Amino acid sequence: MKPIIIPSNRPPERFYRGGARISAFRGEAAAAPREPEDWVGSTTTIRGEEALGLTSLADGRLLRDAIDADPVAWLGERHARRWGSDARLLVKLLDAGQRLPVHAHPHDDFAASHLGRAHGKAEAWYILEGGTVHVGLREDVAVEALADLVARQDVDTLLGLLHAVEVQPGDVVWVPPGELHAIGAGVLLVELQQPEDLSILLEWEGFEIDGPQHGHLGLGFDLALAAVTRTARSLAEMGALVHAAPPSGSVFPRDADEYFRLERMPVHGAAVVEPGFAIVVVVSGTVDLAGQQLAAGATVLVPAAAGRLEVSGDGELLVARPPAP
Repeated sequence: MKPIIIPSNRPPERFYRGGARISAFRGEAAAAPREPEDWVGSTTTIRGEEALGLTSLADGRLLRDAIDADPVAWLGERHARRWGSDARLLVKLLDAGQRLPVHAHPHDDFAASHLGRAHGKAEAWYILEGGTVHVGLREDVAVEALADLVARQDVDTLLGLLHAVEVQPGDVVWVPPGELHAIGAGVLLVELQQPEDLSILLEWEGFEIDGPQHGHLGLGFDLALAAVTRTARSLAEMGALVHAAPPSGSVFPRDADEYFRLERMPVHGAAVVEPGFAIVVVVSGTVDLAGQQLAAGATVLVPAAAGRLEVSGDGELLVARPPAP
C-alpha cells in the first residue's frame, strides 16, 4: 500500500459561513458560501446523515469500508488488536468565515451514557491563519445561570464569559471535552478531533440552524448543559491550552495524547515519516513524499502498511495520528 493524495471533502450547506481560505490554501476554485470545513480522511458522518462527511477513495470505495475490510493494513496490528477498525481520528481544515457560536462537546462517558456513541469529542487546533479564539471560562458559572443565558440568547454575556486569546500561525489550542469555546472570524486551522459530530450549542442567532431543536443533541438543555465545564480557567491554565507550537515534534499538550497526536515536521533536505496510520497536511513549501510531489495545501492519507516514508524538499508537514495503542 502507498500513500494516497486525497482531494477536498467539503460537506455543503453547513450552519456557518466560510470556505474561501480553504480554497486558497489548497489552490482550488472558490467554494460555496457555507462550505467552511474539509473533512480529511474521514470515516465519520455528519450527525444524522448516512454518508455525508465520509471520504471516498479513487476506486469508489468509502475509506470507512476499506478500513473495515482490512484494519491491520490500514491502522496497524497493535491498533487493530486494541480498537478494531475504529480509526479514532478525524482531521479537518476549518475556515471561520464568521465567528462560530459558543459551544462545547461531550466527554466519552457522557456520550456513551446518553447518546450511545463510542466517543465524545475532544479537539485541538493548529493555527494556519490567526485571529481571536474564545476558550475556557473566566469565572465559575452556575448551571442555572448558564441555562438562563442560553434561554434568553444573551450572546454578549455568553461570549464575555470566555477568555479571548489572539492566536498566530503556528499556535496550538487544546480544547478538552466540555470546554466552552468559539473560533473567531478569519481563523484558518487544522483540527484534530475524536471521530464524532457532537456539539452542544449555547447560541444560534445569525446561524443557519434551529438551536432550540438541534442545539442540545436531542437531550434537552437541562441534561446537555451537564456535559459543559462550568469552572474557570486561570491564566496559567490558559497558557497550557493555548501556546506556540515547538518548531518540531509533538505539538499538543500531553493530556491530548489519549485522543490523538500531531507532529510538526520541518523539511529542509531529507526527513522521515515513521510507520503507522497518519494523515499528512503540507503546510508550506514543496516536498517529495514517497515519490509524489506535493505543494502546500496537499493532504495525504498514509496507511500503516505503507511503512517508513522518505521525504525530501523544502517545506513543512503536519502529521496527524490516532492515539498510540
